[in-house]
Amino acid sequence: MNKTQSDMTHSSPVIDPRRFRDALGRFATGITVITCQDPQDDLPNGFTANSFSSLSLDPPLVLFSLRRDAGCLGAFERAEAFAVNVLAEDHEGLSNRFAGKEAGRWDGLDYEAGQTGAPLLPGMLAQFECRTEAIHEGGDHRIFVGRVLRLTQPREGEPLIYFQGDYRYLARD
Repeated sequence: MNKTQSDMTHSSPVIDPRRFRDALGRFATGITVITCQDPQDDLPNGFTANSFSSLSLDPPLVLFSLRRDAGCLGAFERAEAFAVNVLAEDHEGLSNRFAGKEAGRWDGLDYEAGQTGAPLLPGMLAQFECRTEAIHEGGDHRIFVGRVLRLTQPREGEPLIYFQGDYRYLARD
């Protein structure tokens, strides 16, 4: 290995955080609300996330990341299960509700407990009920890996999409 290659493998380039965030924003993502039932106080918890991804087909694994300073982090660390609720294009209000301050998120909201106990929201495009398999460190986030125990596709429709800091919608033919 020459000196240039060695220098590249042992030092990180300085990346401006704003430019990094802007560049990541150019990757369009679907939007989810990830939920759990906190075993400490037996209350539902959840947050809006676009950091959801498939990980493995065999076994069926998914992952999401959650900021270390998120108010709901403790609930997800304590819970043994979580649910991923995939939002449709008409769920922009629900996305905003779970992206905002945690107080009052669940007030007046209909939901049902899934097989794992994690809250399932009505009218979703897809829902994944998962058992937490592992939690890993990931810089300023924690990465949660879940084994999918049950999945449903309650309705057809178009996804709510996030791109460059705003909601987007699929173009119709």
